[in-house]
Amino acid sequence: MKITKVDVMQVVTTESDGSVREDWRPVICRIYTDEGIYGDGEAALAYGIGAPAAYGMVKDLARLIIGMDPLDNEVIWDKLYKRTFWGQNGGPVVFAGISALDIALWDIKGKYFDVPVYKILGGKRRDNLRTYASQLQFGWGPEFQELSKTEDYVKASKKAVEEGYDCIKIDFFTYDRDGRAFTDEDMTRLRPQYYINLVEERIAAVREAIGPDVDIIMENHSNPDANSAVQLGRVAQQYNIFYFEEPNTPTPKKAKYICDKLEMPIAHGERVYSRWQYAPYFENQSVQVIQPDLGNTGGLTEGKKICDMAYTYDVSVQAHVCASPISTVAALHLESVIPNFVIHEHHRINLCDYNKKLCIHDYQPKDGKYKVPELPGLGNEFSEFALTHCEKVTVE
Repeated sequence: MKITKVDVMQVVTTESDGSVREDWRPVICRIYTDEGIYGDGEAALAYGIGAPAAYGMVKDLARLIIGMDPLDNEVIWDKLYKRTFWGQNGGPVVFAGISALDIALWDIKGKYFDVPVYKILGGKRRDNLRTYASQLQFGWGPEFQELSKTEDYVKASKKAVEEGYDCIKIDFFTYDRDGRAFTDEDMTRLRPQYYINLVEERIAAVREAIGPDVDIIMENHSNPDANSAVQLGRVAQQYNIFYFEEPNTPTPKKAKYICDKLEMPIAHGERVYSRWQYAPYFENQSVQVIQPDLGNTGGLTEGKKICDMAYTYDVSVQAHVCASPISTVAALHLESVIPNFVIHEHHRINLCDYNKKLCIHDYQPKDGKYKVPELPGLGNEFSEFALTHCEKVTVE
């Protein structure tokens, strides 16, 4: 079997009224073979700045795999990493490009052997994956909100719990009481007590509302620096925080500094790429939960290696998922296999129609648990909408 061509696409997403979303630009691909089997993958940089760069990277990398056997995912991965100059020690754009092609190759491999991807990853250990409701500072539903009132945090949290989730994630330091978005200047260096008190007010109210048996993950989006992260963490840990996510710009020494001063698990990973970059965090034991994004850390091939490395250090895994439904199913397959899985992220973007319509299946958790797709390959594929509402280049 040989790879014959690759369609590389940057999708134009639209609201129900037809308006174009500028803040959600999925970069996807479909790899075709001479046996009629195709596979879908994604470079998970749909948000923020970087989607056009990822689009160009997938196009460049796709040229290198034409004519290769798609079942040789390890051979292809090493070629993309070692023979592209910028691959070695690369960042999100390089690894997002590798990820898109790698995920599609695993989809092909599962279809070729007529089994779900989890079978060829080693076998499913669990079927009902514990799942948390993610990013409740934007509300919990298909409509984006900017929560500034403490009672609104409580309302969104109770809504998720009523739907069956026993864990939620919130960035309590996103909007001020008046609705103004906090700036970098607000969130770094030692902070005046006003900011600390505001965050504690919100955490305390949410904890009281949902009770002691629902876990809270405190998101920070790497906005604080090490000093303000410790300030926030010392207040937050009083409320039995499940883990303290991205407390600062990830670097091994600063992560260690924060970890040593707090008494709750620290999580990093969505901005750490490849096993080489993860290794120092394992070695200095500064992170207790890793959050690799399979769409920008090297795909399933690299993601599995990272998770296996983490296992040797008793580090737990929660894949970062904020992309199209293709990235969701890729994460579910991996998380069902690894022994050190802790919980799955169900980002509120997965509730939005403009994202759900990108694939033919709309898998959603039930009562806070996710089932792993049982169809051959990934168990999902891009919809006609995604394949036609896009800028597309075919590489042959």
